[in-house]
Amino acid sequence: MYKEQDKKIPFDSPDFVASLAAGLSVLLTFDENHSSMTLSEVAERANIDRAKARRYLLTLHALGYVHKDKRQFSLTPKTLSVGASYLSGVHHHDIIRFYLERVTEKTGESCSFAVLDGDDIVYIARSAAKHRLLSISISVGTRLPAAYTSMGRAILANLPNTQLENYVNDVELIAHTPYSITDRDELLQTLKQAAENQYAVVNQELDTGLLSLALPVYKSNNELIGAINISTNASRISYETLMEQFLPILRDCAEQIQTYYV
Repeated sequence: MYKEQDKKIPFDSPDFVASLAAGLSVLLTFDENHSSMTLSEVAERANIDRAKARRYLLTLHALGYVHKDKRQFSLTPKTLSVGASYLSGVHHHDIIRFYLERVTEKTGESCSFAVLDGDDIVYIARSAAKHRLLSISISVGTRLPAAYTSMGRAILANLPNTQLENYVNDVELIAHTPYSITDRDELLQTLKQAAENQYAVVNQELDTGLLSLALPVYKSNNELIGAINISTNASRISYETLMEQFLPILRDCAEQIQTYYV
């Protein structure tokens, strides 16, 4: 069973360092579509005033995490060291990637492994097919909303009932496409069905044309550690093919990964 996250201190706690939180929010404003920004753009995306944004950016620049070119700010490669510290602590990362690549060889489709972090999933390992499916690039470290991804639902479906219900009541539901679930009761029923099936399918709810199948991945002691998925194109691969051909391959991958977690 997926372990409940460590209890977090409230934002008004004397132990909460607001300046650190704001500094991290500045770092997270940069992404694929905002790789270089002005001070005003960073302040707007971080939802802080320009004076604070300036101080945080100049501090990050002094530490080597941000590059400054006249009025433009961008991240430096040093920021990768933060993510690398996490990945270096993820056991069996190379083994997971090995089995994901075998799935891609057998199916011709992308295969990924992700974990739950708040309301998002974070990609930890990935084997990418040659064809591109999403309008955004997916790589290790990419975050996507758990409610609208198959891996997110495969993990959420296995949360304790109280934790699951709290998540469904609190999460922001967005119509990414005309197929996106935006009703909380419908989402809860979908997750309960995923728990019963022990797999989750998301059909064009995050991006038009994207069809994805995911399974939870457990340790040998039945502790849930994440999920793996196969992503494909809904117009190219039928639901029957997904269930009859891809599901057994993905199950075998999950079982192989499980043998390395004791």
